[in-house]
Amino acid sequence: MTGRSLELYFIDGKPDGMLTAEVFNWTGHVLMTPRTQIAEALARKEARYTGVYLLLGDKEGEPFAYIGEAEDISDRIRSHDARRDWWTTAVLVTSAANNLNKAHVKYLEARLVEIARSIGKVPLENGNTPARSSLSEAGQANMESFLDYLLMVLPALRIDMFLSSRRSSRAATIVPSSDAGVAFELNLRKHGISATALLKDGEFVVQAGSTARREWAGIGTESSGYALLHGELVRTGVLAPQGSACTFTSDYAFASASAAAAVVCGRPSNGTLEWKVRGEGTTYNDWEARRLSLSTIQQ
Repeated sequence: MTGRSLELYFIDGKPDGMLTAEVFNWTGHVLMTPRTQIAEALARKEARYTGVYLLLGDKEGEPFAYIGEAEDISDRIRSHDARRDWWTTAVLVTSAANNLNKAHVKYLEARLVEIARSIGKVPLENGNTPARSSLSEAGQANMESFLDYLLMVLPALRIDMFLSSRRSSRAATIVPSSDAGVAFELNLRKHGISATALLKDGEFVVQAGSTARREWAGIGTESSGYALLHGELVRTGVLAPQGSACTFTSDYAFASASAAAAVVCGRPSNGTLEWKVRGEGTTYNDWEARRLSLSTIQQ
């Protein structure tokens, strides 16, 4: 992978206001706006282009979204989607030169719905998954390339409904090697919980076959981000109830060792102390301190 440069432009100078996002050498253009500024957003010229759009918000306390396409996005939102009262943010995806056509955006809409449903993080108001439009082989390749860039940009805007943390499963038994990453383990013998993880390429990945608490047990933290993450993983099938515990059905990448430990333990946890280097018993914290010390010496 080569690096990419993302340019964000805050139109009114406010971090929570309208913004545009573009990537060098990508023809796509993203306009993101809060609903409170939808009139100003739809007055912009790119809002009248052919493209796809996302409506994001909450319904009954849960994240909710709608994915659509139109030859004139502003007209579609004004005439149809304005009647949806649950959304709070709109994301308009077009091309800077307005060279997407109806077949292009119908293909993109179908692919976005497919991906969002396969990941399952955010329920969609869309009915059935739309059929992909009929494009030539070259046309499909172009739209998949366009989509690759879009799926890189959206998480940078904190839209993670298309971002999967599942990883291809490896064998449950970890045998460390020079290129396998660093292996860790966490055991809660009282609850019969045992989990293994790899730290590799900047990701803390709990391995398929690891077990976790079946229910969130952190009293007073039921609304915390970690508790919600535990519930999300159960809902999306990453954690499958099995007896008194849950089993990871696939490898899953967490943002930190503490996030992984919290989900495994079913309560807030200092993962840097609970995860131990496999076969050594050294805590993650001590292992990290040793690594930082070595990097200082090398400098």
